[in-house]
Amino acid sequence: MCSILDIDLDYFNLMPDAAHRIEQLLNWAACPVSMVVDRHNHALARWRKKWQANGIAPSYILHVDEHHDMMDQRQQTNIANFMFHAMRMWPRCRVHWLVQHPIDSPAMWLENETWDSLPRRFSYGPNRPARWPKPDVVSVCTSPDFVIPKLAAKLMEVLSKFMVDHHKGRNAKKGAAPDRFSAVL
Repeated sequence: MCSILDIDLDYFNLMPDAAHRIEQLLNWAACPVSMVVDRHNHALARWRKKWQANGIAPSYILHVDEHHDMMDQRQQTNIANFMFHAMRMWPRCRVHWLVQHPIDSPAMWLENETWDSLPRRFSYGPNRPARWPKPDVVSVCTSPDFVIPKLAAKLMEVLSKFMVDHHKGRNAKKGAAPDRFSAVL
C-alpha cells in the first residue's frame, strides 16, 4: 500500500495563518517532501514514470488543493484534469480532496458514465478521513500562476524544513526518517 500527500500551495490562498497550517500538515505526515513541481500534471508524470517502473501503484491520495483537478476528460493531461487521470490510471486508488470551501464538484465536469465509476473512490471535505494512512510520499505543487508571491515565499520557507536533501542523502528536517520511496523519486 502506498499513500501520497499531494499539496498544491493554492489551497492556502485564503487561509489565515497559512504557514502554520502547512507546517501542521507536514508534521502529521511525518514524511519529507519528495518532489516540488510548478504544475500538478508534472507531479503525475513523475509518479507514473517512477512507480510504474517499480510495479508500485498508490492506494491513497490525499489531494490538498483549492481545486479538485478533475475538470475535463481530455486525453492530454493538464493542471485541470490530472487527478482524473490519476484515478483512471490507478483504478483501486482512493482520493480525498481536502478542501475548505468547494466551489464545485467533479460531477459537473465529467461525463455521467465516467463520474458514475468514481464517487465510491472519491471523497472531499475540510478534514482528513478517519484512519487515512500517513503518506509514503509528499509532493508539492507551487502553482505560481495561482498563488500570491509573498504567500508562496512564506510557504516555501516552511517547506524547506521538510525537504529531502538529495545531495547529502538525508532529510533536511532533523531526525526525520526518509520516505520509503525516496530512492524511487
